[in-house]
Amino acid sequence: MSDKRTARPPARPAGPPGSGEAAGPDPAQGPDAAQATDVTPEPDAATRATEGARGTVLLTGAAGRLGTALRAGLPALGWGLRCLDRVAVPGDPGAVVAELDDEAALREAARGADAVVHLAGHPGERDFPELVRNNILGSYHLYEAVRREGVPRVVAASSNHAVGFARCPDTGQPPIPVDGPHRPDTFYGLTKCVGEDLAELYWARTGIETVSLRIGGCYERPRNARELSIWLSHGDLVRLVHAALTAPRVGHTVVNGVSDNTRGVLDLSAARRLGYRPLDDAEDHAAAVLADGAPGWARPGTPPLGGDFMSMWGEWPPLPDRG
Repeated sequence: MSDKRTARPPARPAGPPGSGEAAGPDPAQGPDAAQATDVTPEPDAATRATEGARGTVLLTGAAGRLGTALRAGLPALGWGLRCLDRVAVPGDPGAVVAELDDEAALREAARGADAVVHLAGHPGERDFPELVRNNILGSYHLYEAVRREGVPRVVAASSNHAVGFARCPDTGQPPIPVDGPHRPDTFYGLTKCVGEDLAELYWARTGIETVSLRIGGCYERPRNARELSIWLSHGDLVRLVHAALTAPRVGHTVVNGVSDNTRGVLDLSAARRLGYRPLDDAEDHAAAVLADGAPGWARPGTPPLGGDFMSMWGEWPPLPDRG
């Protein structure tokens, strides 16, 4: 089994957010219980309103790079967006500007939403107390608002750095699955491990479903050789989040978030079971990336998944040589 699902609370009486369907299979029935659902764009002006045809999604971190990509893509798939960030969201004067520790603002923003896509937090290595405040406590405040307002599902941005010390497979070996132990490579990666465990706790104790997305490098194009293996295009990000929002009964499911890369090192089977159908491949950019002499690795041997990120931040000493 390559995704994490636990069946403890009783089944919910409804299907995925905005579906109007009965409850899907219980997570106890195994990893194939969630049936695939193809992404079908519905570009209609009415769906771009705050209340979309499929439902309303609270999008935290809406002003960031990933949030901007989702603001551009999710409305065409029928989702109405309610945006929240600590800074103003370009082009959305109605967005909520608030910190994640503002309980009243979070609850008001979550009220009536069908799901939350949670991207807010620091996206890189920082001093640990700062990361705890923004990434761990911020996620706790978010889940408390979700619990109190009765929102049934969260799609949360985790990271490949939750398992950054996992070794990349050599050619011909199977890709890195999602059911192995946490192996964080930085304090940032550690906060993503805690975020996944927080999602598991709220599923087990309250029945709030979460899909935790271990996102690779999500940019318009891969920036270096490493990202030829872990790239997630903006279009595939939209498709992945849409699948996570619409799949039946997910419990707490962890999936790898990357495109269908020829040099891929992360297992996509759990994401595909949700209905994710990636269309992009970093190999289309490989010649340009390698010609630029961009730093990183192109899978020589079996390097740690975290790559240069593991040593480019903070005051960490050089990695120990363990052979």
